[in-house]
Amino acid sequence: MAAPGVLTRYTTAAALARLADEGSRVALLLHVLAVGRGAAFGGLLIGALMVPHVLAAPLVGALADAVRRRRPLYVGGLLGFAAGFTGAALLAEPAPAAAFVAAILAGCCAPLLIGGLSSLLGELAGDRLPRAFGLDATSYSLAGIVGPALAAVVAGWAGALWAVAVLAVSCALAAAIVVSLPVPDRTRPSTPRRRGQALKALWQEPPLAAVTAASTVSQLGFGALPIVAALLAAGLHDPAMTGLTLSAFAAGNLVSSLAYARLPVRRLRPERLMLAGLVAMSVPFAVLPLAAGRWPTLALFVVAGLINGPLFASLLVVRDREAPPEARTQVFTIGAGLKVTAAAAGVALAGLATGHGTTVLLLAVAASQLLAGGLGAALLRRRRPAPRVSPALP
Repeated sequence: MAAPGVLTRYTTAAALARLADEGSRVALLLHVLAVGRGAAFGGLLIGALMVPHVLAAPLVGALADAVRRRRPLYVGGLLGFAAGFTGAALLAEPAPAAAFVAAILAGCCAPLLIGGLSSLLGELAGDRLPRAFGLDATSYSLAGIVGPALAAVVAGWAGALWAVAVLAVSCALAAAIVVSLPVPDRTRPSTPRRRGQALKALWQEPPLAAVTAASTVSQLGFGALPIVAALLAAGLHDPAMTGLTLSAFAAGNLVSSLAYARLPVRRLRPERLMLAGLVAMSVPFAVLPLAAGRWPTLALFVVAGLINGPLFASLLVVRDREAPPEARTQVFTIGAGLKVTAAAAGVALAGLATGHGTTVLLLAVAASQLLAGGLGAALLRRRRPAPRVSPALP
């Protein structure tokens, strides 16, 4: 049984940290433009912040699984992220190369803010794990809505550097809350041999392989959503629809995540719930080309968001259940890194395919969800490999 208030403190810390992560890219870009460095340098700086989410994920996860006392590592990672992206902003005008290095260092801390924090819930939530992962999914949704908006509003009101400062304080507050969490110390660190178990489990454990592959393929479609939203807005001659459609999706996601935290689905195994959700997710995107006008379009994005909340919470539950205890953080950080990579690839592919029109892109998003569900179902049917038996010694 989780101690009273632990889930509340964890969810607050996770939301504050992820708010900083989501908002940092907007704040950095606005600051770079304000000091006259241009959009090209801004894009490079954001890339420097984002790429380590992927490349550093296995190493950061292995470090978190290896250390005996994890709480100082997480606090250091949160403060390191805040210091890194603040330094990148301060150095953008006088020392662009140093700003690039600071952004990379911040990005190396980012896996602890995403998958790393989620990996702690198995030890913090006790018998309230489904509810805990529902709340964790809520923190992602809330951060996705509030982070970029907060950065834009503060930058417009007081300047982009103040937006960076507000987000850095948010991350520092998350670190202060993490200090209060009862994260148990390990009795012994993991060995190099055990550290290889994360990738082995991601491939050999059918439920974990299924949800990891399915969520990665699904993100190829989700990565295209900002471009799809912009094309829909252009087709409706309504520029505000770019933000409204993405906000509608995030709002639906938030509502269903909260509902799942309150009343988790227990009759269906989480991996099957996730795969069924992916198939269902294809429907609103396939129907969107037939939508006429603002409100039907927004309604379908809300429906997609409502499906996504329980889907994502179920993914977290499976990761926690199937991950080897000595490689738990690596499983979470690698899984999150794969999703970020796929989403980035989805943006790039959508950008190249814009000439084919909005309908083609929407059908591609729908197809990616169907493909993800089908691939996950195929992997789920695999048998677990039989344990290798060492030959008896003579």
